[in-house]
Amino acid sequence: MLKESILEIKMDSDLKEQAERLYEQMGTTFAEAIRIFARQSVMEKGMPFTMHLAALGEKRTLGIANGKYSIPDDIDECNGEIAEMFGVGES
Repeated sequence: MLKESILEIKMDSDLKEQAERLYEQMGTTFAEAIRIFARQSVMEKGMPFTMHLAALGEKRTLGIANGKYSIPDDIDECNGEIAEMFGVGES
C-alpha cells in the first residue's frame, strides 16, 4: 500500500482558479497535474520542461510599460544598458 503525504502550497488565487479550469477542460484535476509534474520531474531528474530567461524580458517589458525603464534611442546606448544589466564590459 502506498504511503501518502499532503502537500500544502501558497499560490495566487487567480492563478489557482485558472489552472483548475484548464485541467478540468483537459479531463483531470489540478492535484493530478501536480502529481504528474512530480513523477515526470523524478523521471527526468529535473524540471520536465526547458526553462528560459523569457521572464527577464517580460519584466523589462512591464518596466517599460510602467515607466521604470526607457527604450534607448540608439544601439550603443542599448548595448551599454545590456552590459550594465549583466555586469559585463562593452566590447
